[in-house]
Amino acid sequence: MMKFIKIDKNSRVPKYQQIIDSIILNISMGNLKMDQKIPSINSFSEEFYLSRDTVEKAYSILKERNIITSIQGKGFYISRTKLINKLNILFLINKLSWYKMEIYYSFMKSIGPNAYVDLHIYHCDESLFLNLLEKHKRTYDHYVIMPHFKTEDQQHTSTTVDVTQAMSKIPRNKLVIMGNAQIPIEDNPITVYEDYEQDIFNALNKGVKKIARYKKIILIYPRKAVHPYPKRITRGFTRFCVKHNLDFDIFDKVHDDMILFKGDLFITIEENDLINLMGLLKEKKLSLGKDIGIISYNETPLKALLGISTISTDFKLMGEAAAHMILDNKKGKVKVPFRFTNRNSM
Repeated sequence: MMKFIKIDKNSRVPKYQQIIDSIILNISMGNLKMDQKIPSINSFSEEFYLSRDTVEKAYSILKERNIITSIQGKGFYISRTKLINKLNILFLINKLSWYKMEIYYSFMKSIGPNAYVDLHIYHCDESLFLNLLEKHKRTYDHYVIMPHFKTEDQQHTSTTVDVTQAMSKIPRNKLVIMGNAQIPIEDNPITVYEDYEQDIFNALNKGVKKIARYKKIILIYPRKAVHPYPKRITRGFTRFCVKHNLDFDIFDKVHDDMILFKGDLFITIEENDLINLMGLLKEKKLSLGKDIGIISYNETPLKALLGISTISTDFKLMGEAAAHMILDNKKGKVKVPFRFTNRNSM
């Protein structure tokens, strides 16, 4: 193996990184095979006149990336040859939903076949997120993260002190934040985001002529949920109603015995509330779009099929934008469009 390794003592690239790059290059070229034994830390340091700490750091990172493995009493071995030439990406999302997966699939399609994307779901749980990040630190070329967390009383928070600290340790050229621009990280990481308050305010303004025909506008905002939603949604909704002098209310769910009045317009966020509301309309023989109006948050193919009006981020574009930022080695922030789609439900 030693004849394949090249260490340039005049290079500005750290020696430990040269070791990593050289081993990966030789795996990709077929010079190093699966399960092949590689020199010990001491042998390597003696051969290239490097400190033991330098070689140990390189081997540690290679182990974390699952490129080599150590067997006690035997030594170090090549443990991964597949995907070695690919861009390795950790993709962390807070929940499994249709629109989160739309972002993921769009990202996968745009990033192309020369990337390996490892998807993990942390369910808005801070501890699970931190454990995943600690387990995979320095393992991937890029970290794509959708930061949404819940407090002890099931309220939404964009981040916590520990989460911000953990994300701050990721090199800026490797970090991609998606969906949320409220993370106080310096040095301008790649961010592809929504503006929850301004987005709903602007989208409802686009449909204000039809919305203003209704007697009362009701937002169904789940105050305590397994996967909580940003409070900025309620602020944008309230601003819109106050601006246009509309009678409004905010409820946390659609109750089975909720009283409906002709002239109500509901804005639902969770799918269960939309389903329950549709069931109530059928039970009370109220006409959708005439007696009662509905706007649903987040577009899905089923809502389009059923003729449900929506206000929604362009999830496909969000995934595409994040992938192109990585591929084009760009920095900065990209605001994703948020749209009002008028259909038969109002």
